[in-house]
Amino acid sequence: MDNQNQPKWYFKTWSLVASFLCIGPFMLPLVWANPRFSKKSKIIITVGVLIITYVLTELLVKSLKTISSYYQVPLEI
Repeated sequence: MDNQNQPKWYFKTWSLVASFLCIGPFMLPLVWANPRFSKKSKIIITVGVLIITYVLTELLVKSLKTISSYYQVPLEI
């Protein structure tokens, strides 16, 4: 069997998707080190990951503000 042509496990698509789901944008160095992607693909993936990360961060902040205001009980003296 010739393992020279096989990509490393961390360069496979399933690995990149799993790492994005687990560690988010911290997986971008794996994308940029991947020899199978062209520079254009790497830029598109990076922009997509950053947009998704920004949207999810904004949703998290909004959710935390909503939860905080819901549980905030005014003090009665």
